[in-house]
Amino acid sequence: MRTVEPFTIRVHDTTLADLHARLDDTRWERNASADWKQGVDIEYLKSILSYWRSRFDWRAEERRLNALNHFSAALDGYRIHFIHERAPAAEAMPLLLLHGWPDSFVRFLRLMPMLGGAAGADGFHLVIPSLPGFGFTESAAQRPDSRVVRHDAQLLHRLMHQGLGYDQFGIVGGDGGSVLAQAMAIDFPESVTAIYLTDLGWHVAKTDPKTLSRKEQRYLAASQEAFMTQGAYAMQQATKPQTLAFSLTDSPAGLAAWILDRFHFWTDGDIDDRFTRDDLLTNITIYWATNTIASSMRGYRTETLSPSLTPADYVSVPVGLGLFPADIGGIPPREFAERTLNVQHWTEMPRGGHFTAWEEPELMAGDLVKFFTSLDRGHTARGPDRTAGRSQEAR
Repeated sequence: MRTVEPFTIRVHDTTLADLHARLDDTRWERNASADWKQGVDIEYLKSILSYWRSRFDWRAEERRLNALNHFSAALDGYRIHFIHERAPAAEAMPLLLLHGWPDSFVRFLRLMPMLGGAAGADGFHLVIPSLPGFGFTESAAQRPDSRVVRHDAQLLHRLMHQGLGYDQFGIVGGDGGSVLAQAMAIDFPESVTAIYLTDLGWHVAKTDPKTLSRKEQRYLAASQEAFMTQGAYAMQQATKPQTLAFSLTDSPAGLAAWILDRFHFWTDGDIDDRFTRDDLLTNITIYWATNTIASSMRGYRTETLSPSLTPADYVSVPVGLGLFPADIGGIPPREFAERTLNVQHWTEMPRGGHFTAWEEPELMAGDLVKFFTSLDRGHTARGPDRTAGRSQEAR
């Protein structure tokens, strides 16, 4: 099956020149405040945009990214971009690493070296895609209008199984990557050995409170209260993403503000202590250069109208959870997680926010290596198959 080809990241000079011209012509809001109470601090944003225009070297970042092994695979009208770094040992476990929004495959760059020699003599074969709708993954058509995560799960299973020849593999996911990992484990349990997650996924918020313990009810209520203060972005993207997309596609200042707002409020500690400006702008430039902010947001709407997973879905393959205290909603009760997941590994981290692999790569690497290597010692018990008797379509 000849679908996989080497891929080189190369943004056209005209795209970069247009970006610089738009940054030069930024029109500023006259009464914006110099704090984060109403959103992005105007002085912080001005500083970031100045750095983007005058000091950020995309070509240097491009060379750094291209030092990794990039490929693309033609599947069902998509050309999926991914990094594929093989471990020295052919028998090493393959791991599929899935990012979320508003980040990209660069979420895992700090984590990658720690999954090589630091993970033992064998290490892991690493596959890190740009998810459909994001970055350098291209599509000849729009993604479907329903159950988009299940659609993406099939694409990525074909990439791993047919494109790369991995009969069995593990998955690591956070944010949207968590939901996608769970969908793949449910739909392809014969291929997915185990999954490691940093959150439970958005679908569990729809659990009927009447079925929960007091501890679970308090957690769910606190999560919903947090959503009311930080969830406006999700409501916009789940209802009218196209209206928002026009301004973000036209203005690099607007795009940067929309993405940096989430990085600021979802990070444990000061954003400048956790990320370099080159880190942040590499991620933002990928969205800008590939013109994918609109397609990255549309999944919110399709998953709201026709969700791929519900609280009735259950992951029966072994699940490891590495939970970070400053992530969205904080750390859930274990009993709440076990309603939808076959939890066999549970770690509550001492620090860290939403962008776990980026913020705390050492903590995350050590924990996920411990989980996946424990599977080799026979800790692979499966939970109850709660999808028995249902068709693939019904699931």
